[in-house]
Amino acid sequence: MLTLAPEVEVLARFGRALADPIRCRILLTLRQEPAYPADLADALGVSRTRLSNHLACLRDCGLVVAVPDGRRTRYELADVRLGHALDELRTAVVAVETDRTCRDADEKGCC
Repeated sequence: MLTLAPEVEVLARFGRALADPIRCRILLTLRQEPAYPADLADALGVSRTRLSNHLACLRDCGLVVAVPDGRRTRYELADVRLGHALDELRTAVVAVETDRTCRDADEKGCC
């Protein structure tokens, strides 16, 4: 049974999903249209095993769903609004100084 997650948990799941560049690329690809794992792996230039692990993470985060399609499984965004959210995030202005990362980057592993 599917349940709705609280707002903070939704944002945390979204953040975890976006924390990896490959998962970002998967989401951006699925934003355009559903896809099969083999096609995604080829398009992104990653192994099928690696892609499978990332798809599992995205499923666990509740951002993508696996849809049976005959003998194959197709992946798509769990909600069309996620595509809109990705578009908004992609075009958001992020203020970043190009000559340095944040001062705590080495200690905190950020930026």
